[in-house]
Amino acid sequence: MEIIPAIDLINAQAVRLSQGDYNRQTTYNENPLEVAQKFESLGIKKLHLVDLDGAKAKRVINEKVLQQIAKNTKLEIEFGGGIKTDEDLQKVFDSGATQAIIGTIAVKNPKLFFKWLEKFGPEKIILGADVKEEKLAVNGWLETSEISIFDFLKTNENQGVKHVICTDISKDGMLGGTSVDLYKKLMAEFPKLNIIASGGVASMEDIQQLEAINCKSVVVGKAIYEGKIKLSELL
Repeated sequence: MEIIPAIDLINAQAVRLSQGDYNRQTTYNENPLEVAQKFESLGIKKLHLVDLDGAKAKRVINEKVLQQIAKNTKLEIEFGGGIKTDEDLQKVFDSGATQAIIGTIAVKNPKLFFKWLEKFGPEKIILGADVKEEKLAVNGWLETSEISIFDFLKTNENQGVKHVICTDISKDGMLGGTSVDLYKKLMAEFPKLNIIASGGVASMEDIQQLEAINCKSVVVGKAIYEGKIKLSELL
């Protein structure tokens, strides 16, 4: 199972939000590069980097942090937040991201998303599906929709999507356990998709539950920063 630690960025600092709420922010480190290098030194291979400023502003803002981490580590970086235009996406890849996470555009402008998928290929693009009660949320979780996650994934799988990061925003940053039942349903419905679990991981037991349902990848954030999970345990 692949463990992908998360760094969320506001004002170029490593932070975490509770349930995507910008008013419930905790700053953990003013130097995200330092955090990334620590992950790498412990044997982590991949990093989940989210531009929360970008998600709110609807354009990429923290590309300099991405550049720093890409230049000073060998980590593979999946980067999301604020990618709304061709220029944003090109900037993210030029700044060193291995993969781009696309959420809002895939919901609001699927034609553009499918163009990117075709241009860059399904290994470079991760579909970001943020979910609350099995419905999609967009724009850094500031809006919820009436679109079912199952209908959404079916449409996107038919267009060639291979990687999906699915975050249950009711769980995210709450350290209350992960949405095992949701991931189980999604994996049964879409056995060919690589579904990356995200949100709510609070303990090694949560990770073991995901492993038990054969989930291949999980993003872990707040549990690491709060010391609920030690990276040495993960390794």
